[in-house]
Amino acid sequence: MPTKSKAQQRTAGAALSAKRGEAKVSDLIGASREMYDSMTEKELENFAATEHDDLPEKTNA
Repeated sequence: MPTKSKAQQRTAGAALSAKRGEAKVSDLIGASREMYDSMTEKELENFAATEHDDLPEKTNA
């Protein structure tokens, strides 16, 4: 499932970094912490790998 905004992609990247042990889990807040808790590393990889050139900065949904 691709991300719908650049902000969502960055959030997934932060969660993925913590999942891999490259960042502290305690540094995650909000949506990135929820993604970390509820998604697998593979799911986070798919979100973070989405091409972002044509994505809006944020979505309204």
